[in-house]
Amino acid sequence: MYNVSNIFDQILNRSISEMVGSDFTLSIPSANVVEHDDNFQIILAVPGLEKSDFSISVDKNQLIVSAEKENPVLPEGAAIKRKEFNYSSFKRNFTLPETVDNNRIKAEYTDGMLTLTLLKKETKSDDLRKITVE
Repeated sequence: MYNVSNIFDQILNRSISEMVGSDFTLSIPSANVVEHDDNFQIILAVPGLEKSDFSISVDKNQLIVSAEKENPVLPEGAAIKRKEFNYSSFKRNFTLPETVDNNRIKAEYTDGMLTLTLLKKETKSDDLRKITVE
């Protein structure tokens, strides 16, 4: 017979993938988007990866950020008993506004944070023309 404590232990000591299947859990990193006067920054929380794991591309107005990493090989006789995080692979798309210069996007990876800096298009004062009302 189960008591309430045993039921909670069974539920809380299991990962979501154990309860509903491993295909249910997806690894999609959280992102913050910040606008500055001359650029946008997209900051993704992606710990445990290396710079070489990332693939970043632009297709028309879509910024595509993905990463692939092999799962670590466990020593013989070792087995994962609980797995709650997995950043071995992911793919995120961001729609770029027309104000972004697609040729001037920079990426930096430091301390588990991928920062993408999207520079805005330069506006020339020559482009602004005053029209006189007659």
